[in-house]
Formats: sequence, C-alpha cells, structure tokens
Amino acid sequence: MLIIDIPGYSELKLKHLVLDYNGTLALDGEIISGVRSRLERLSRDLNIHVLTADTFGHARQKLSEIDCAFQLIGQGDQARAKAEYVMAIGAENTAAAGNGRNDRLMLEKAGLGIGLIQEEGACLSSMNSADIICSHINHALDLLLFPLRLAATLRG
Repeated sequence: MLIIDIPGYSELKLKHLVLDYNGTLALDGEIISGVRSRLERLSRDLNIHVLTADTFGHARQKLSEIDCAFQLIGQGDQARAKAEYVMAIGAENTAAAGNGRNDRLMLEKAGLGIGLIQEEGACLSSMNSADIICSHINHALDLLLFPLRLAATLRG
C-alpha cells in the first residue's frame, strides 16, 4: 500500500493501480521504454491491473513478464466496464491512468485519476475527469514512485 498525504487535498491510501494499455502503457501496441522497470518497482506496493480492448491483439503477451492482472474489455460499453472494475476492487484505494474516451469514468471514479496526453492524444472528457494530467506515462508512474511530486501538484 502507498499512503500519500496531500495537504489541503486528501490522504491517499492506494492499494491498486489500474492502467489502460494502448495510448497509456503502449504506443502502437509496443510497451513504452521505461515502463517495465517502473511497474516492477510499483508492484512491490500496489496491485497492478491492465484493462484493455487490445486493439493490436497482443497486449497479454507483451505484459507476460510484468506482475499484473490482465483484463480484456469487450466491445460493449467499455467506459462502464472499466469504471465497474475500479469500483469492484475499491475505487477509493485505486489510482488509474488512461487517455481514451473509454477511460473517462474510470478516471472519475478512482481515488486518483491520472490523464495522459502522449503521441496518441487524449480525449477531452477523460482529461476533465482526471485529477492530474501528465505528458508521459513515465512521469505519471514517477508521481507514485516519488509522491512528493504528486503532493506538490495537488496540495491545496
């Protein structure tokens, strides 16, 4: 568990990290450089979950060496499915990161929602649902590895 006290904001007691795959952890289906090592370090304190529609069809294989739960999201209401997943594991104890329209409800429900604007771009409604916006997944993961950065941004 990660406990992060953010003055004037809240005390986060994070047990889970829920991540979108394409556009968040990966670009064109390939995991972005630096992500693996950060997830390995975070997995010591957090349960990592990857939720994906798996646009390129090989996310499970790409994630096989990372300690994480993998959840394939069907073609139905993906936004609702991701939000329900976050609520089922305990939204208040979850940090979530994503960029797509189907991430908006997940980001809104999570105790900490991190929106990402990378090469794939980002959906405006998802960014409005996030608590914080980052320009790179490694920066987002570093907020959890170095929580004073997160506190500096979100403090009241």
